[in-house]
Amino acid sequence: MLRRVFSVTVVAAVLLAAGVVGRADALDDARGEAVAELRKIAQQTNDAQMRTDHLQGQVEAAERDTADRAAVLEVRPAFVQKIASLSAAISAAEGKVDTAAHRAAAQSAQQTVLAERSDPAVVVAATATVHALAEKVGEEVSTWQAAQYARPTGPAWSSSGPDGYARVRAALDRVGGAGVGLYESSSCAGGTAPACANSNGYIKYRGDIAGWSADRLNWAMAHELAHIYQFQVWGSLNASGSYDALFGGDPEFLANCMAVVRGYPGSVGCNGDQQAWAAGIWVGVVR
Repeated sequence: MLRRVFSVTVVAAVLLAAGVVGRADALDDARGEAVAELRKIAQQTNDAQMRTDHLQGQVEAAERDTADRAAVLEVRPAFVQKIASLSAAISAAEGKVDTAAHRAAAQSAQQTVLAERSDPAVVVAATATVHALAEKVGEEVSTWQAAQYARPTGPAWSSSGPDGYARVRAALDRVGGAGVGLYESSSCAGGTAPACANSNGYIKYRGDIAGWSADRLNWAMAHELAHIYQFQVWGSLNASGSYDALFGGDPEFLANCMAVVRGYPGSVGCNGDQQAWAAGIWVGVVR
């Protein structure tokens, strides 16, 4: 009897121990699942925070970009005004001074401003550049205008007399040279040339040409006036490959073609391409 009771007790203890072990295993499994779930939640929370930080960074970057663009746009109107002033100055300078370099510099400044999105200082600097260009063009035009009144010392005529001078003067005015200084002189090419143009903007003539025929006199004045216009674009003219190709770099040949364009042909002809190119010099354009 005692042995049976002991056996039952042992069996019960074994069953109880097995239950305890099973419950412990179940608790371990539950704890593992809970830990895994917590880790998952922590990762999700971390991902959400990272997304929030990323979005916040994007918002801040967009705000900075908007502020930068607004600052650039704020200073652009001043640049546009200076471009308009420069454009007016260049238009007023046509036929007087060479503005090719000024145009190129202005176009470069415009490209810089169009490309700038964040730094207003770049636009301010470009505005100052264009302002300086406009002032430079104005100064060069003033210099040209002053040169129109430059004249050699002494009377405007000598051997040709006032009537001869008036005839040459009328021819120069007729071909478009009204306002260009005209003086009699025997100094052109040491007296061998009947007339010559001075880079200061005036023309000298030898006294005997006052007796030339009207057509020949008109051509001579148109030719010399052409040189005056050449001087105004002298730098870009001599740098032009087309000038060299079409005229061999010869200003005399070009002057003849320019006279033809104005309707005063001389003894040297030029073809259509040469005339079309020469016409540009009358308006300050070198192609």
